Amino acid sequence: MKYRHSFHAGNFADVHKHVALLALLSAMQRKDKGLLYLETHAGGGGYDLTSVETHHGAEAKHGVSALLAAPEPEAVELKHYRDAIDDMRRRFATPALYPGSPWLAAQRLRQQDRGLCYERVPSECRSLERTLGGFRRMRVECSDGYRQLAGALPPRERRCLLLIDPPYENPAADQQAALDAVATALQRLANTVIALWYPVKDARAVTPWLARVERTVKVPTLGLEFWLYPRDSRAGLNGSGLLIFNPPYQFEQRSAVWQAELLRTLDRSHHGGQATRWLIAEAGVDHASA
Repeated sequence: MKYRHSFHAGNFADVHKHVALLALLSAMQRKDKGLLYLETHAGGGGYDLTSVETHHGAEAKHGVSALLAAPEPEAVELKHYRDAIDDMRRRFATPALYPGSPWLAAQRLRQQDRGLCYERVPSECRSLERTLGGFRRMRVECSDGYRQLAGALPPRERRCLLLIDPPYENPAADQQAALDAVATALQRLANTVIALWYPVKDARAVTPWLARVERTVKVPTLGLEFWLYPRDSRAGLNGSGLLIFNPPYQFEQRSAVWQAELLRTLDRSHHGGQATRWLIAEAGVDHASA
């Protein structure tokens, strides 16, 4: 899979990942204490869904475009996501603009929060700098996020939300590199809340990797999966997965609610599903408050 942020902008996996990201930020911001938002593979920050680069929003038609065309959602997490998209389109006066994760996070940072986004592709980084130019709380660095991770942690706030969203062009290598980054982050700051995205293309390939996570990671870990096509099909991207390390209090319960509503909205063929499960559980710990 040759990954391009622009081509996949707004697809169902993007929607799943971005709703979860905003939900994590909201949960962590229940406390007044500041946090650092950190992202290792940031992309360009914003994408015009009418452009050639996005294939005129081809993948978004089954993702964000379908969600925006649906009736007002019940889950607050889906409402916040739709509101954020509307906000970006108003600010840039571009009706088909779609925000990447750096922009979604930037518009939610409070005065006591900071953001740091890494993007190693020069053209993408320049685009990201332009898109985030109005957000003084967010800094962009044109470098390899994995290489810079240890130096960014621990932050002065002692609280961090880290998003790791690799391209998975070489699945086995990217899976290992992502787990290495998780280990580095947790060594530097044990209470880091980490969201690691992964594609569900073949359940037979994902299952052994998740088993390895269970054997090697020592902090509470929640798995979210959302799929529109049979998980064991090898036709393409079947689903979206997220591993949440040190998930905030009650994040599991809320995720089950908004994922179920998102499935009802996007699953036109009725071949999809959604799941939340603990890979590593620890009761009674509010990691977002650490």
